[in-house]
Amino acid sequence: MPERLPYVPIEALAEYVEQRVELRGWVYALRSSGKLVFLQLRDGTGVVQCVLFKPSAAPELWDRVRHLKQESCLRVEGTVVAHQKRQGEQELSVDDVEVLSEPATDYPISPKEHGTDFLMDHRHLWLRSRRQHAILKVRAELVAAIRDYFDSRGFTLVDAPIFTPNACEGTSTLFETDFHGEPAYLTQSGQLYAEAAAAAFGKTYCFGPTFRAEKSKTRRHLAEFWMVEPEVAFLDLEGDLDLAEDFLCNIVARVLDRRRRELELLERDLEPLARIAKPFPRIRYAEAIEILQRAGHDTHYGDDFGGDEETVISDNFDRPVMVTHYPRTLKPFYAKTDPEDSTLALNVDVLAPEGYGEVIGGAQREDDLDTLLANIDAHQIPRDQLEWYIDLRRYGSFPHSGFGLGLERTVSWICGLKHVRETSPFPRMLTRLRP
Repeated sequence: MPERLPYVPIEALAEYVEQRVELRGWVYALRSSGKLVFLQLRDGTGVVQCVLFKPSAAPELWDRVRHLKQESCLRVEGTVVAHQKRQGEQELSVDDVEVLSEPATDYPISPKEHGTDFLMDHRHLWLRSRRQHAILKVRAELVAAIRDYFDSRGFTLVDAPIFTPNACEGTSTLFETDFHGEPAYLTQSGQLYAEAAAAAFGKTYCFGPTFRAEKSKTRRHLAEFWMVEPEVAFLDLEGDLDLAEDFLCNIVARVLDRRRRELELLERDLEPLARIAKPFPRIRYAEAIEILQRAGHDTHYGDDFGGDEETVISDNFDRPVMVTHYPRTLKPFYAKTDPEDSTLALNVDVLAPEGYGEVIGGAQREDDLDTLLANIDAHQIPRDQLEWYIDLRRYGSFPHSGFGLGLERTVSWICGLKHVRETSPFPRMLTRLRP
């Protein structure tokens, strides 16, 4: 009976130096040089160089390996040895290769330069590249960090529905659909439902896909993205700021610690991430307006901030900046009015440094029934659409606060990407529904 070798993932090869092992994966690249074939094999955990030496290989094996196409699926046997040129890395001295499948034609994504549209059309294949692999590893780590942060601090995960009967912030940026004969919308936020859950659990969060139908082509926007939204009973605005600050510091530090290799592959400057520590600067909206005006921006009190304005503001700080107390007219109906100034809202936007804009938006919620009803009327939202939400103030109203963090925009910031489209496995944008 032939020897049965241990099957080893590439990321674990350091534990098997000078041992014969079996690898399974796909051809990432292939080149030959005289009596040597250098085969780059990837298996989802990493990429390793597999070396075949012609004098010690059977002629059939040599011919088989030398003519393999990119993305051929293989089972490879050989001995793990120290890499000849890269200290601390390993390679495989090959003694046998079994071809499990081979492409009938050349792989569409070759080593040459390709345009963005071509790569997005082939997103299902582009995911196999080192860069995209690294980005999605960072995304997965960030998701785990987010869940672990809240789960380890007494928060209860309560999923919010994707189909909703009403808009959270108006219907102009929502996808409308038919729900068995009545209009429904794809959710733009789970916050209203998280508020209901906070009355039951005290500390809760929802984490799932959300949708925005705004016709935006900016590098910061997707039509479908993931958002985490904690909601906490008996938490005021200051407590909300403290929670958002601690949360952001924690998740960035974890990704920096556990995915440094991927960030280095992406050529991310790690120094700005290392500076993400408490305390964050906290300024009011009025101060942000002054910063913009000093920088020469034609911005006036009462104007909302876009990407350009957010970049100018954040450029004044070396870590995220928290902008609070926006004019009440700029914020949704559920944001609580500042009791010291009825023209202001008790809200916060957290702007990431390096021009990445808002990554967190939050507020203390309006807990007074009469004020909430007046806000709903002022936003011209039919009350009957929000009767269930209004019940939260009728029966045991309580002070509470929360925020939402956009996953993809945060991944874009942490990875140092120019466009948010690479942060989603299969992004949905204004002109992109496939693959």
